[in-house]
Amino acid sequence: DWRTTTTVALDVMVYAILSVDEKNQVVTTYIWYRQHWTDEFLRWDPARFDNVTQISLPAESIWVPDILINEFVDVGRSPEIPYVYVQHHGEVRNLKPIQVMTACSLDIYSFPFDVQNCSLTFTSWLHDIHDINLSLWRPPELVKADKSVFMNQGEWELLHVLSSIQEFSVKGSDSYAEIKFYIVIRRRPLFYTVSLLLPSIFLMLIDIVGFYLPPNSGERVSFKITLLLGYSVFLIIVSDTLPATTIGTPLIGVYFVVCMALLVLSLTETTLIVRLVHQQDLQPHVPAWVRCWLLERAAALLCIRHRSELRPGRAR
Repeated sequence: DWRTTTTVALDVMVYAILSVDEKNQVVTTYIWYRQHWTDEFLRWDPARFDNVTQISLPAESIWVPDILINEFVDVGRSPEIPYVYVQHHGEVRNLKPIQVMTACSLDIYSFPFDVQNCSLTFTSWLHDIHDINLSLWRPPELVKADKSVFMNQGEWELLHVLSSIQEFSVKGSDSYAEIKFYIVIRRRPLFYTVSLLLPSIFLMLIDIVGFYLPPNSGERVSFKITLLLGYSVFLIIVSDTLPATTIGTPLIGVYFVVCMALLVLSLTETTLIVRLVHQQDLQPHVPAWVRCWLLERAAALLCIRHRSELRPGRAR
């Protein structure tokens, strides 16, 4: 009835997190969307129609509220469900799965131990709160703890779904009702820990073990150079694994840069140590004419006898 406010109850059940695009700040989610409202013009007496209490009608043939998601950025591949269920007392139920591609502010500073909070805001596009009011189908406690349909085998783990109802107005105009569902997800870090953190830690431990090589060993510098090249190749391989974004750098990226700098310092320190150890061998030889003047003529002038001349006397 257009003379009264129509209350539309909404509910969302998260089925799967399909993809998280950190670069474009887009999250693709597959949800089960449910809504119901009461249409006073769709009532009948079941006793007059063979006790039929529920029928399905094409959604195009009746009035359907224009509920949209504000964060929509693209149309997903949702299956077409053109029918709604109508009960004899006028309650209309619209149940359908939706693939939602929404904008979300993703914070990857704690990658791969990050937790993301993405919102789905449902509101009417044309009707204000006097025409359409929104409410929750289930209590917020049940919505928060419901993981019954979630596919829990992917990269992301569903922590909970928070919900809230609020009103907003645009430049002092009429108020509109909206419902926000906050989908809180957490990344499973096991894969990234094994493939990123552990190899880097092992390479740094090997670099520390390299200090136990003797300084006069010719393989110490080549060992450090090989380790530095190996770490460079490792960074090239894992660069595709790290999330690419222009907003900020994840902490693990800073960790890799620090490890690379420590390996460069280790190579520099090893080079200096080897240089100091072999510094005596690198000094130039005394020229023959200098040896002749100092050991023979200068010694004769200073009455200094050569060591070879003193040995026979000591023997006697």
